[in-house]
Amino acid sequence: MSDSTIDSTIRSTRAKLDSTLDAIEDKLNVPKQASALVERTKSSYESNPIPWIVGATAAAIVVAGLVAWAIFSPDDDD
Repeated sequence: MSDSTIDSTIRSTRAKLDSTLDAIEDKLNVPKQASALVERTKSSYESNPIPWIVGATAAAIVVAGLVAWAIFSPDDDD
């Protein structure tokens, strides 16, 4: 293997490593990922709000049911 081939391989490997590290850094950037999630959520809601409304209603019913169960269930203090 010639020196130029080795140098070329090293440069290529370093470029791939640099790209991989940039991708990992991007994935681990929590504020950036949170912002992207907010944007995807807004876009999803704006394109079709019905599933979001149904989901929010179902979640509210579940929470109300759990609160009612906690309030009205008999205490088992024997």
